[in-house]
Amino acid sequence: MQQTQQVFRQIYKYCEPFRTGNLKVSQVHTIYWEISGNPEGLPVVILHGGPGGGSLPFYRGFFDPQIYKIVQFDQRGSGKSTPFACLEENTTWHLVEDIEKLREHLEIKKWHTVFGGSWGSTLSLAYAQTHPDNVGHLIIRGVFMVRRKEIEFFYQEGSDWIFPDFHEEFKNLLPEVEKGHILHNYYRRLTGNNEEEKLKFAKAWTKWEMATSKLLVDQENIKKGENDLFAIAFARIETHYFVHGAFFKSENHILDNCDKIQHIPTVIVQGRYDVVCPAKSAWELHKKLPNSQLNIIPDAGHSCSEKGIINALVEATDQFKNNKI
Repeated sequence: MQQTQQVFRQIYKYCEPFRTGNLKVSQVHTIYWEISGNPEGLPVVILHGGPGGGSLPFYRGFFDPQIYKIVQFDQRGSGKSTPFACLEENTTWHLVEDIEKLREHLEIKKWHTVFGGSWGSTLSLAYAQTHPDNVGHLIIRGVFMVRRKEIEFFYQEGSDWIFPDFHEEFKNLLPEVEKGHILHNYYRRLTGNNEEEKLKFAKAWTKWEMATSKLLVDQENIKKGENDLFAIAFARIETHYFVHGAFFKSENHILDNCDKIQHIPTVIVQGRYDVVCPAKSAWELHKKLPNSQLNIIPDAGHSCSEKGIINALVEATDQFKNNKI
């Protein structure tokens, strides 16, 4: 019998933003935002990863631009937001309230969908749990809850069993006596005053994540770590959040507050071989949200640019586009 080959969905052709702006959210921070798609469409907000990664035009391609009004913004210290790579007044709870301030500024009554991957999944969940009445649907990918065991697995011991070559390079930037506490010792240098050392450690930090984010190592992805500005913001802000446990009150903050979002239709997309944010976290979240739809992609890692992940995310946004809120 002839087998039919799966046809993978592609991202939508994304267009340029029709409106952009800057919103002052505190005495220190101003965030850059942009809107694309249909000005009268269903309002969605895309929460980028990192933290510190900044938003990309590629992300809006997951949404049908004829149907959705697509809001993107750069989180504090990231991308075009100012001041660059600033850690002052930069916590999960500041970002949660920035999303609210942006929603109100844009006169959006309620988000039809909140969409985020990796750190963006963390922020999506934290926002939804804080403002459950303002979220119609959740689409999250590469679930990350900033628990100590997740951070230890990726940075200290776990992923190194699969990527020993890249991890050795990442770890060996530190003296032997400091290798038992990689995160904290990178953070100390990334927040220090030696600019040359700061850049060196930022690039190494970024290269490690870029090297491990796909099922197959992608040299073009690794090159992102060579961009000085991207690496500095990415590494400084990530380590700042991870050292402080995302500023959550408890280790299992996200799981402990799932009762607040049981009513929100949720799709979870997870790469089976994701070593950055392993599938166990997505599984544990799904068990806490029994009405959620968990889609484990059998031949994918962490990146949202892998074909199976793209297919599942586009299917999810299409699934929700006929739903009223």
